[in-house]
Amino acid sequence: MHELSIALSMIEQIEQVAARHPGPVRSAQVRIGVLSGVDTEALRFAWEIARAGTQFASTNLEIENVPLRIRCPACGDTHPAEVDSILCPRCVTPEQQILEGRELQLASLEIDE
Repeated sequence: MHELSIALSMIEQIEQVAARHPGPVRSAQVRIGVLSGVDTEALRFAWEIARAGTQFASTNLEIENVPLRIRCPACGDTHPAEVDSILCPRCVTPEQQILEGRELQLASLEIDE
């Protein structure tokens, strides 16, 4: 389960930020794209394991699921897409540029000061 290594990495990142701020970390907001390969439920489970026994034992994990958004290089149209169907709905070109959907990002922290 690579989600555990992701959760442990997030804890390390949060520790670095928390060292510069005196208050407790209330929540961590994470952006996860549909193409990231991360199972959000497995990440929630791994988060519980990773935060146990740390100063972040009461820190909540908030996940924002990022849908697939693409740009057609042929017509320039940008639009949401399904993972299994990325044809441009405007000109039906199959090659698309992915704009969003691959994210795996610790986006922000809520820290009491």
